[in-house]
Parts: sequence; C-alpha cells; structure tokens
Amino acid sequence: MDWREGKKPVILITGYLGSGKTTLMQHLLSQEQRKIALIVNDMGSINIDAGLLGKTGNKVAQVEMVELQNGCICCTLREEFIAEIERISNEPDIEAVFVEASGISEPSAIAASFLDYEDEKPETNVYLSSIVSVVDADRIYREFLHDLQSETEAEDGDVINLIIDQIEFCNLILLNKSDLLTDAQLDEVKTALRDFQSHAEMIPCVHGNVDPAVILDGEAFDYDEVLASSSVQRALNSNEPEAKEACMDEYGITSFVYEERRPFNRERFTDLVEHYPKALIRTKGYVWFSDDDRHIQLFEQAGRNASITELSEWMAATPKEELDLILSEFPEIQNDWDKTYGDRINQLVFIGKGYQKAEIVGQLTGCLDV
Repeated sequence: MDWREGKKPVILITGYLGSGKTTLMQHLLSQEQRKIALIVNDMGSINIDAGLLGKTGNKVAQVEMVELQNGCICCTLREEFIAEIERISNEPDIEAVFVEASGISEPSAIAASFLDYEDEKPETNVYLSSIVSVVDADRIYREFLHDLQSETEAEDGDVINLIIDQIEFCNLILLNKSDLLTDAQLDEVKTALRDFQSHAEMIPCVHGNVDPAVILDGEAFDYDEVLASSSVQRALNSNEPEAKEACMDEYGITSFVYEERRPFNRERFTDLVEHYPKALIRTKGYVWFSDDDRHIQLFEQAGRNASITELSEWMAATPKEELDLILSEFPEIQNDWDKTYGDRINQLVFIGKGYQKAEIVGQLTGCLDV
C-alpha cells in the first residue's frame, strides 16, 4: 500500500522575486479540478484574478486562500505556517495544498520544518509532494552568467546566492521566460545550473505554462535525495579536509572542504574575495574573523557574486556558567570542541573547474591571522 494514499499533497513553489511564481500558480489553478488550499507567503500581496478562478470549475472556485505576510515561512513565520498546515490537514474537503513561498525564502528550511512536523505528527493527513524552483532563465543568463547588471539592477551578492540556494534545494526546476533566450543561450543556462543541482528535472517554459502533471504527478519529494544532489552537499559527502587533491564528480567539477581553527584576518580575506579565483563556481561555509570572537559569519559565493553575512554567536562566546550547563546537557557537542577555540572554526566548501586545491589553500593560509 502506498503510504501517500489518503493523504493530501503539499506542493511548495519557490523562486526569487519576479521569477514568475504567481503566474505559474494561476496557470496551475486554471486547470486544477480539486478543492485547493493555497498558502501565500510574500512581502507583497498576491492578486489571483477572480475572473480566472471563476473559469476553472466550482471546486477550484472555492479555493481557500491563506495569506502569511510580514515575514517568511522559513524563519519568522515558521510556527504560523506549520499551524496552517495542521489546520488544513484536518479539513476533510481540501484535497491538495499549494504553497507560494516568499521570494526570499530558503526552501531547505521550509522542508526541514515540514519534516519536523511530520515526525511530531505521523498521523497527519498531508505530505510534502514536491519543491518546485521557478527560475528567471533570462536573468540568470544576463546577470549571473555574463555579469550584465546595470547600475539600477546591481544588487549585492546576496541575491544570486539566494537564487542558487533555491536552485540547489528542489526536485523540479522551471526555466521560466525561456522565450527571451536563444536555444544556445538556454543550453548555456542549463549547463551552468547543472553544476549546482545534479538531479532535478529542468523544464523550459513561458509565462509559467507547463503541464500540471509534471508537478502534481511526479515522484514524492525525498529530502535526503534532494539534499545530496546539491553541489555543496555533494562536496561535503565526498571530501576529507586533509585530502591533497580536490574530488572530481561525473560532470568534471572538482570540490574540496577547507577547515582551519585559526581565524582569518578580515581585511586580507575581504581582499581575497575582491580578487576571487574565476575558476571557483560556488563557495559556502562559516568564517571566523580575528576581530570578532563572538559572531559566526556566513560566506557565500556563486559565480561573480559573493557576500559575507553575520549570523548567530559562536557557542564558545556563551558565558561560562551557561556554557557548562549546555555542554553537560548535550555532551555530543564536545566531539567537535577544541580546547583552545571551542566551536570557532573556518569551514568552507569550494566547488569549481580547472583550479588547483593547493593554490586556493595557499591563498586562504595567507588570510589567517597568526
């Protein structure tokens, strides 16, 4: 017996602002014959035209729409999102759930929250069916591949890194606005995105017009499989930090993991980022700067774009009395605990083509504050 039988599928639609998520949603609803619950999480309001819904049949005309605003369901609105999922799971008339995530959401965090909910409520009537990443293929080609940003469009590296995060964590990629590219340009986009996501099916489309069966009737979402297919996770799974050579996968991409307990000098590391090796496709990980013993820094790079973002605090920065209590309650933390530095560490995954690991490691060593 299929474990999904009798359960309501939840389809998560992700994609950066302007990629075409709402247009895709309108197209799907115009052909859907079931009664749908629609959860919309966006910084701006969604406008699903009433005339469109009126033409889709009585069932879909009764779409139950829930708007989650002023936050993101991957973080600040996580509890509200799970509460809505719980409520919808108990509504007998609802047959499927569509979730349009905020353009700045991280799908991996949403999926993790959903799986935590399923673990806590194994009897729930819903399951995560698919994560669809809607990609503006034209923007990827213009701004990411060929760095053709105008001054009005130029944003910091956070944007492209977020887009890559959304591409890495999905089981279906829709290359929207593909009509704006030639066949050769579209092939170039596909090749580049395959560097980041090795498994997900890629489907070119225009105005979000795709066969609903591709989204609704595919294989059930598999968290571990999707995670393992991302470029960063593949690198982590196949590398040892001590290895002399980078590991190569079937696409000719090499990767390695860098770990160092000593902190970076912020000025020297920033200079390295400004002259970053062009052979590196993707870098992601945690950084420790010598001028800040308290905060974890997240470093992300995708193509020509890079960003450094201050995250939470190192556990080692916790007051001693509180830290001793944490370590006694969670002794497994001490497995990766350094007597001198605690949990502070530089830990980065590097992915690229045509580079020498020793050369990159040498540049990083030059950034250390010793």
